[in-house]
Amino acid sequence: MQFDKKRFKQMFPSLANEMDMKQSHIAISSVRSDSRAGERASAKRFDNYMPDAIDFLRRCDSEMQANEIIDYLEKRQEISQEYAQRLRRQLKIKGVRSFGPKKQEDYYSRE
Repeated sequence: MQFDKKRFKQMFPSLANEMDMKQSHIAISSVRSDSRAGERASAKRFDNYMPDAIDFLRRCDSEMQANEIIDYLEKRQEISQEYAQRLRRQLKIKGVRSFGPKKQEDYYSRE
């Protein structure tokens, strides 16, 4: 479907303004004709990546959730008792965001 510029501006004024401002550019460094190959290449960044305690804590919304995560990881012996205590102390003193900004659900697919 083709639009002339005037009709496009009438139908999508905000989008047209954004395009005219040219402030939100994304550089394209490569082009792939096979979309599946492109998806595989971009997904390799997190190949064999195992999230650690901090990754899980960054998904928490509250101190209560973070404490549950720490307790769970300690119970499964994925973190040591000493490390769990350090995490709890940091959580209590500095709060849940002291571990980093919140990771949204689609963090790995966006990255």
